[in-house]
Amino acid sequence: MPDRVPPDEPVSSLPKGRILVVDDEGDIRESLEALLCMEGYSVDLAPNAVEGLRRAEAANYDLILLDLMMPDRSGMEVLREIRERDPETPIFMITAYGSVEVAVTALKNGANDYFSKPWDNEKLLIEIERMIAHSRLERENTQLKRALKQYSFPNIIAKNDRMLRVLDLVAQVAPSRATILITGETGTGKELIAKAIHANSPRADQSFVPVNSGSVPAELLESALFGHVKGAFTGAIASRKGYFETANKGTIFFDEIGTISPETQAKLLRVIQEREFMPVGSTETIKVDVRIIAATNADLKKLVDEGKFREDLYYRLNVINLSLPPLRERKEDIPPLIEHFFNKFSRENEKFLDNDGHSQLRCEPEALQLLLDYNWPGNVRELENAIERAVVLASQATVPVDVLPEAILQEGGVRIRREENGTLSPDASLFEVVADFQRRKIIEALEAANWSQTEAAEKLNIPLSTLNQKIKRLNIDVKRKGGAA
Repeated sequence: MPDRVPPDEPVSSLPKGRILVVDDEGDIRESLEALLCMEGYSVDLAPNAVEGLRRAEAANYDLILLDLMMPDRSGMEVLREIRERDPETPIFMITAYGSVEVAVTALKNGANDYFSKPWDNEKLLIEIERMIAHSRLERENTQLKRALKQYSFPNIIAKNDRMLRVLDLVAQVAPSRATILITGETGTGKELIAKAIHANSPRADQSFVPVNSGSVPAELLESALFGHVKGAFTGAIASRKGYFETANKGTIFFDEIGTISPETQAKLLRVIQEREFMPVGSTETIKVDVRIIAATNADLKKLVDEGKFREDLYYRLNVINLSLPPLRERKEDIPPLIEHFFNKFSRENEKFLDNDGHSQLRCEPEALQLLLDYNWPGNVRELENAIERAVVLASQATVPVDVLPEAILQEGGVRIRREENGTLSPDASLFEVVADFQRRKIIEALEAANWSQTEAAEKLNIPLSTLNQKIKRLNIDVKRKGGAA
């Protein structure tokens, strides 16, 4: 008997997945095997219910195709038995005896879909691909929530090993008083990590005070941090608490710490060392118990070497360093992040929500591929903005390429593999086949319109802006009239 795959490991190393076909008719098994293998799936066959149950018990599958009528046991019985121990694996029932009553019974017993013989191959393949993609995403999200539950990081989406190591370190340092420096590019989620540290610390019930060091003018930052007394300077008509006093017993978070002036750096160093400060214009010190978390997208060590940042302050801040990877280095996090932002913005805009309040939006394959291939210079924040735009502009539950930002479309030109004679490569993916077809149809329309893009858009019955985006993405060089750019 094959070894059972551990539940937290990927179901299949193949890109399309592993499918079990349970049917007593040999020609049905063979035709399904040929159809599915041609599409890139790994297929196991079972000629009866007993063998089907044995295989379903012995290995994990992305999807099971289960015949309703078999000589040894009813497919409905097999369905119920599989569901008792495995509520998640998608199961499609197939039968020659199609009826509404049978379909309803199958769905009530846990089937995900129902197909009558003979079925439409194209529709079956589409539903299999959609169901496997949905099931994998649900399973990944479940594993992700299970992995993060122990740390109570509900707003952080991470599957990437580097990010999970960061979260592991966050869990270890959160209960301490240690000063922490978070480094990473703009948009990687530094403030989100800082909030997670605070939320999982003994200070969670006290204030979390964020300070955007780069947005406060240098001449006002000192007063903002330490407060001032009445009459300390022109316009100081009343005494005012600063951020440090507000954050007492809690956490203060300095974003863009590398931008503060040398004078303020010296006073910040004193607060870290002495746990006290003097408000502007005062001669009395105020004691505080504040945890300091700082963040920067700059190379602080380089600023130290250049004399722009105090070395002693740098080492005081850099007790614990958390380095966040850019989104382009954690591509496996993009699909669950998209799902998270779909839910967030569908709720905010009250669009495409199911009865449970979850978003029904999904990216069409080409759009998802562009999102995966994009370099994301703005990181998670840029992805969030792109998905918000997509939710606002989407007119149907399947999000098309055309609602993506121009920067993603320009960078994501489609590459179609071809033979030396110019024909499509025999191992071209469905994505490439569709792109090649679109490219040829657009060129035909442009040639018929004497390369007038306005007329071609009318012939194709699409907006001119959509045609322009497709021309760029499909590398159609209108100057060379059809040649690849």
